[in-house]
This record gives sequence, structure tokens and C-alpha cells, in this order.
Amino acid sequence: MDLTRFRTGLGVALVGALVSGCGMFGGGNRAPVDTPPASEIADDIIYQDRQRPQSTLFDFFRNRNDAGQVGAVNKYIWNAALETLDFLPVQSVDPFTGVITTGYGTPPGGGRAYRATILVNDPALDARSLNVALMTRSGPVDAATVRAVEDAILTRARQLRQQDSRF
Repeated sequence: MDLTRFRTGLGVALVGALVSGCGMFGGGNRAPVDTPPASEIADDIIYQDRQRPQSTLFDFFRNRNDAGQVGAVNKYIWNAALETLDFLPVQSVDPFTGVITTGYGTPPGGGRAYRATILVNDPALDARSLNVALMTRSGPVDAATVRAVEDAILTRARQLRQQDSRF
């Protein structure tokens, strides 16, 4: 009985080794398959020999991005940043990329001049949508001050949204 178990175990091990090595030779250098999108496949099936019309009813349900939209910013964060940092002279604004650049200005009741660059990069009213960089004439500002300014802008943005939702 011991010899039978040995032969069975050896047979199972050999079969396992052969099966595991089947894809080892010649199968590693395959090129990826280039498949067309599902909409093209469906169009080929639906309009076999006919020319596809320029527009169909099903185009309404397809996900198409607006070609005229370059970037989207949250209007509440944008306006809150301009209102909160209104003591800084605005040098340039670009609503398409969401960048506001200011010059040096001193806050009311403060003695140090600040300069800010604000980036609003998402249409969501979220903290991740806002990036603020503050500078003084002597160098960058500490992270706690930047965080306090971001919190003030986000708080004002929420207030603006609440005022807008009342109408």
C-alpha cells in the first residue's frame, strides 16, 4: 500500500508540473488586443452597410464632454476668496484655470504685508478644491496661517451657498 501511495503522489506531482508549465514557452510576447469602444461596435452592428447618420436619438444618452468648457471652478469658493482677501490688490484672475494672483497688501489691523496665489481647481464645494499660497516680503508664511486663511475662505463660501439656497 505504501508503494501505491508513492506512485499516486508522484503522478499527481508530474501532472501538476506539466500543467503549470504549459504557458511557459512562446506565450509571453503577445501583443495587446486593440478593441474599439462599445459605441463603435454597436454602430457597426446597427448600420451594417448604411452610412451612420450624423445624429440619432441615442446620442442624447452618450457621455460627451462640452468642448467649450476648459475648466470648472466653484463659484462660491471663487467669490469667497475674492471677498475674504479683498485687502489684497488683484493682479490677475483666470476663471478658466481657477487662478487668482494678488499683489502685496496689509490686512486691516495688521502690520505685515502679504501676497497670495489662490487656485480653485474643482467645481465641488470642498476643501480639496482650494489651494492657497501666502508670501510675505521675507518669505513664505507658516502652514497654520495658510490653513486659517483657507478655513476663512471655505467658511465664507458655505455662507454664500446658504444665502443662495434661500432664494
